[in-house]
Amino acid sequence: MKRIGFLSFGHWSASPHSQVRSAQDSLLQSIELAVAAEELGADGAYFRVHHFAQQLASPFPLLAAAGARTRRIELGTGVIDMRYENPLYMAEDAGAADLISGGRLQLGISRGSPEQVVDGFRYFGHAPAEGSTDADMAREHTRVLLEVLKGEGFAQPHPRPMFPNPPGLLRIEPHAPGLRDRIWWGAGSRATAEWAGEQGMNLMSSTLLTEDTGVPFHQLQAEQIQRFRDAWTAAGHDREPRVSVSRSIFPIVSELDRQLFWRERHSTDQVGHLDGGDARFGRTYAGEPDKLIAELAEDEAVAAADTLLLTVPNQLGVDYNAHVVESVLTHLAPELGWR
Repeated sequence: MKRIGFLSFGHWSASPHSQVRSAQDSLLQSIELAVAAEELGADGAYFRVHHFAQQLASPFPLLAAAGARTRRIELGTGVIDMRYENPLYMAEDAGAADLISGGRLQLGISRGSPEQVVDGFRYFGHAPAEGSTDADMAREHTRVLLEVLKGEGFAQPHPRPMFPNPPGLLRIEPHAPGLRDRIWWGAGSRATAEWAGEQGMNLMSSTLLTEDTGVPFHQLQAEQIQRFRDAWTAAGHDREPRVSVSRSIFPIVSELDRQLFWRERHSTDQVGHLDGGDARFGRTYAGEPDKLIAELAEDEAVAAADTLLLTVPNQLGVDYNAHVVESVLTHLAPELGWR
């Protein structure tokens, strides 16, 4: 395990128990948590993207602002739903945010998760072509995004442009060198992980898999990672891929930790149904540091990944979430081989 970051869903609520009461609170606190995580020595600040919900939704203004406030930490998404995206406009936004950050963006994209509304992508002006599915549309949007991020010209210049053009076909601007290699696919199954490897995208795997073979979550996820790596090798890509996994980890090192998470000390995997199929949800890790070190050392997927993303309870506020990150970095990470 080489890198540790956090993943925030950016929830906000008017509940008196929430430290994040509005969309403005969520955005500004997300930036502050990225700054705090960098100061603590963490490697990444990642943000979930959900539409039609009281959660973070428009990632590029947030990533650009966090990029302007930080200097070292990776900034990413986990994940952008490609059913909603205009891939060329997205390439412009991503290129600008990446340049502001100095080339630190790590963009997780995917077909997306269950929605808040029925076919929400249609309200954004996107509809699958006749005979295709919304998943097919997400993959086509992804294909176009990956192609234009290469920085090669494809658009015919106007014969009488407003401003002089360079020779040849024109590309999307601004171009962010290297961003194509920093695109991750959020895979919910072994098959989609294999597809990501074939396409030359890094792999992002969360605390949910949309299939269940009866084995523990971490073993199924480890198999997913191996299938991804095998597909990557078979495709002949000329760089080393990256793999991230998400975990909910809460070391109990204070009385407040105990009050909040003592009920999770005996958490186990959960099996359920999602989108009409079986699904397996990973457990929460909560307990004293020695106990967590022993349990995480047996997590085969954490061992197989190079990046661990800590899912944080963002409504508890910046200070508490920084405490969670610091507790993991201080009490657990060195014993698990971080850096």
